[in-house]
Amino acid sequence: MNFRQVRELTKGIQDDVALLVLPELFATGYAFQSIKETKMMAEDISGETIHFLQDLCRSIGCVICAGFAEIDRDRDQIYNSAVLVDEHEALGVYRKLHLFNKETLYFSPGNLPLAVHTIGGMKVGMMICFDWIYPEVARTLALLDADIIAHPANLVLPYCQDAMITRCLENHVFAITANRVGRETRGMDNFIFTGQSQVTSFDGTVLARAPAGAPVVKIVEINQKDARNKKINEFNDLIAGRRPSMYRTR
Repeated sequence: MNFRQVRELTKGIQDDVALLVLPELFATGYAFQSIKETKMMAEDISGETIHFLQDLCRSIGCVICAGFAEIDRDRDQIYNSAVLVDEHEALGVYRKLHLFNKETLYFSPGNLPLAVHTIGGMKVGMMICFDWIYPEVARTLALLDADIIAHPANLVLPYCQDAMITRCLENHVFAITANRVGRETRGMDNFIFTGQSQVTSFDGTVLARAPAGAPVVKIVEINQKDARNKKINEFNDLIAGRRPSMYRTR
């Protein structure tokens, strides 16, 4: 059903999009009830979800970032992950570093370092949902030269959309927060997702914000090279002006 909805939503955007971002765990839903269930739904990068995304890339002519439940069969670990895919392969995988709420029961914390992937003229980094509350994530991606942060999410707290204005402003990066809408009730869980997917500019401007309660696709044109100039005036460069030697806590 989720695959079908994504296909319906993305009809007619062929050749108009270079990068498409879908929500966290877009294929499975969020409210897992046991490790056994989570493991049953999880896939590796040769699984059905990745094949679907590759086929969608072929249909649209773009690269896609999307969230999925990933299993590492060698270590018998499950991760809340995001994948960057083109029509041929998975270009990169990110495993969520900062798990939220009951995710800590069903997923292992991410064990891969933050990374930036060069795709055409874009330098794309990934983070997932609750990572927004840790400024180190966006800052690290900026230090790795990200132009764009792809940010799949299933947000239930009301703060992220406004916080991403600060994350983008303090790092001079673009961000695409793709959030889920609606309600998911399973067992004792009753999650209401905040919607309002958002594209935020390097200068903190909200370039597009979706409604809170309806799934939509919005297309925003940006010049990713605008994120590469870290100066906010003649005298202040956000990156060069850092003083890491003074940031020690011990």
